[in-house]
Amino acid sequence: MLDAVVVGAGPNGLTAAVELARRGFSVAVFEAQGTVGGGARTEELTLPGFRHDPCSAAHPLAINSPAFRALPLERYGLEWLHAGLPMAHPFPDGSAAVLARSVGETAASFGPRDAGTYRRLVEPFLPRWDALVRDFMSLPLTALPRDPVTLARFGLVGLPPSTLLVRRFRDEPARTLFAGLVAHVMAPLGGFATSAIGLVFALAAHARGWPVARGGSQAISDALAAYLRDLGGSVHTDYEVKRLDDLPPARAYVFDTSPTALSRIAGFGSHYADYRYGPGAFKIDYALDGPVPWTAKEARVAGTVQIGASHAEIGTALRAASREGRAPDKPFLITVQPSVVDPTRAPAGKHVFWAYGHVPHGWTGDLTDAVERQLERFAPGFRDRVLARATAGPPQLAARNANYVGGDIASGAVSGLQILLRPKMTLFPYHTPHPAVFICSSATPPGPGVHGMSGHNAAKAVWKRLRQT
Repeated sequence: MLDAVVVGAGPNGLTAAVELARRGFSVAVFEAQGTVGGGARTEELTLPGFRHDPCSAAHPLAINSPAFRALPLERYGLEWLHAGLPMAHPFPDGSAAVLARSVGETAASFGPRDAGTYRRLVEPFLPRWDALVRDFMSLPLTALPRDPVTLARFGLVGLPPSTLLVRRFRDEPARTLFAGLVAHVMAPLGGFATSAIGLVFALAAHARGWPVARGGSQAISDALAAYLRDLGGSVHTDYEVKRLDDLPPARAYVFDTSPTALSRIAGFGSHYADYRYGPGAFKIDYALDGPVPWTAKEARVAGTVQIGASHAEIGTALRAASREGRAPDKPFLITVQPSVVDPTRAPAGKHVFWAYGHVPHGWTGDLTDAVERQLERFAPGFRDRVLARATAGPPQLAARNANYVGGDIASGAVSGLQILLRPKMTLFPYHTPHPAVFICSSATPPGPGVHGMSGHNAAKAVWKRLRQT
């Protein structure tokens, strides 16, 4: 009998397996797809030689993850590459605000009226960032925080809606860039704790950047899987699990799946019926004949580029997708251009480019024209550089990754108390109705992103159970 079986080989499932194997437990991972990766994969989606990331591409949370930083992933081929700027936010007039490694450079891009405000906002937290991120990403607080004073100060700033925080800024560049940071998790700007979301992304950039993985996001998953095998664990792909009886006997079962799938497989009925899923995404991967022709020079050297002309435009796009049930006319876009810093991603002189916008949950339309109209506003001539495109709306995203129910790449609405308490309102979110069954996906704290911390946190609950039994 195995000590633990993990279902799902995304970053959280693999991290949970690694944490258990490091402590001497026998572990096997079962994955329905032909390769490991979940939201961290790399494939040739368009043309031969163009290596795209079907989901996550830039990794501010991964490089700052306490779980990943404690593992020897570089020994297994993971290499982080940093563009000239972590992120740029261009405007239609050719100017741009930037999120740079330097707080000073970032503040200067906002203009003199907001530079000091931004410094006062982020600088108190940077010296204590490592302790703060560990406490923040170890939610819920079932253990004493390492730095309760800093965490409390962060809570005072971060728990109010971001619409209140941006009132500290007087001009549009700072307001718009910060609204874009919040929108990375598809949360309405006026929601509870949305200020914390924006602050975490900003602080992550100043602490260690927003890198891409050399060769693609698959390198993260492959490094985790290789380390797991060296620890004695096994990984089985092309193995779809429809019920618990499909798995070998084990003392514990850990699911890197959606709560919906877990209920179906484990027979939990309506236990997670109140869990809410959020808006979907419409994503396009491009093979380009050259770099994106951004008008703003800052965007040409940034790894990530946010697209939204104003914080009001971003808010309108989010409301359309999450509350009004329609696709926005001017979608807010998150774009990543890995080949700016990683020449292995495309043939010489060519580039890969990645963009997505928010759409209603389960939406079946085509957002391609709206996306490319937005891109043309900030990069005139963009369409002329397109060699091929691969589009994926909510149905296609859900088919590629079963955790993305209705195209929700956050694996659950990041709004209300569900930001902190997911998938149930409990201090023990990794436990389920069955004492030997656990959940470790992005539907558990600290939520979406490639960071492995949901798997890391769940593994603690699992090994406590294994020791007791």
